[in-house]
Parts: sequence; C-alpha cells; structure tokens
Amino acid sequence: MTVKDTIITNLIEAEVKRQASGLEMIPSENHTSGEVLKALGSRLTDKYSEGYPGQRYYGGCEIVDKVENLARDRAKELFGVTYA
Repeated sequence: MTVKDTIITNLIEAEVKRQASGLEMIPSENHTSGEVLKALGSRLTDKYSEGYPGQRYYGGCEIVDKVENLARDRAKELFGVTYA
C-alpha cells in the first residue's frame, strides 16, 4: 500500500497485528491467505456483478463470469460434487 494516509495505514497494520496475536473463533473472521488478499486487491473488486454468470443485470461482466465459473468448477472438483 502506498503510504498516502498514514492514519489508515497505521490502523490497518494494527489490525494485522491484532489478528496475528490471537485466535478468533468467529467463522466470518477467518484469516485470509496472502493469495486471497492479492485477488481481493485486484480490479475484479471494482465490478458490480449482481446475478448469475451469463444472466447479469449489468453489462461488462464477461471476465467476472469466467472467474465465477472457474471458481464454481474448482469447488465442484474439490468436493467431488455435481452442483455448486
């Protein structure tokens, strides 16, 4: 992160330290892997993509559709299921 706002940067660093110093038992507060953090910091987070792949409410979702389809296919393979 480029340090343009030192207050926010310091707060984010403090949260990283807080998370590293304890074990959160709340599922929604799970630790995120470095790879997921990189993906969340990509341009994919800029795209509003309500709906299902191929049936979105807004245009320009072709790449998001490919990413979602790939994620779904990988989840099906991982869990050995037909539907996801």
